[in-house]
Amino acid sequence: MMAERLQQICSAVVLILILALFGFLFWFALPVFINPNSSTFSLAWQPEQGQFGILSMLAASCLLGLVALIIALPVALGVCGFCQLEQYKKYAVWIRRLIRFMAGIPTVVYGIAAVFLLVPFIRETFNQGSGFSLLAASLMLVLLILPVMVMVLDAYCQPLTARLSQTAASMGFTSPQLLFHVTLPAAKPAICSAALLGFSRAIGDTLLPLMLAGNAPQLASSLFDSVRALTAHIGLVIATEHGSAEYNSLFAAGFLLLCINLFITLSVRKLGQSQQQVAGKKARSDLALATTQATSANTSINTQSCADNRQTT
Repeated sequence: MMAERLQQICSAVVLILILALFGFLFWFALPVFINPNSSTFSLAWQPEQGQFGILSMLAASCLLGLVALIIALPVALGVCGFCQLEQYKKYAVWIRRLIRFMAGIPTVVYGIAAVFLLVPFIRETFNQGSGFSLLAASLMLVLLILPVMVMVLDAYCQPLTARLSQTAASMGFTSPQLLFHVTLPAAKPAICSAALLGFSRAIGDTLLPLMLAGNAPQLASSLFDSVRALTAHIGLVIATEHGSAEYNSLFAAGFLLLCINLFITLSVRKLGQSQQQVAGKKARSDLALATTQATSANTSINTQSCADNRQTT
């Protein structure tokens, strides 16, 4: 009873803090939203001319997350699928340990390594720009979101594969056939959840876009263009401005980011609920099928027994 009461109190405190955060950002962003002369929702960021548009930064954040997701999702599916194969179980243990280790690496370590290794490689190989680009930031974001996506997928696929392995083996399925024809098709909700969480993690990171994307407030026309993410923009402006129109636009940027993350979180929860409902319906249908088969078998046995008794009589 005491534990339930404490849990309710903690939940209420968290809810109040989240609502307070929304209220704080919305209150300070409200003058930007209602001002008809505000240039916040435009593409141009030219403070010296009084233009404080953040849409180019918002587009850059979404583009960074999308490029990172396009690269990371197939890799995450491949790593998770490899870990489900029976013949590679001893390697899967070490791969899972490596993924958990990657999840704990500080972002700044990825950033420093990329500045001295990846950026010069891109600059010298493709000979386009300085190397601080959309591509450099996206590649390092792949390493950032990959552990989250693999762990979400593996948490769903591993027990499912273990539960179905004996049944599949009795039907003549090989381990790859079980993976491609049963496990992965059944894991569609988990794949969607992993993709949404990876995208949310990518657009919410500050340090990697700040260090690697080039911080140019423009729309990218290629992977080698420099861009400025919305999170990096907030970090840059808040360190140098205070009380100006440029500073006030940050509250609108923060509110937009919070709304995007809220939408993604609600989508993941909805997918989780639908996944549980599907699993529950499947369990009920399996139980009903088993009950029907058992009833049919008992009826057949009773009929046969009665026939034998009449013949004996």
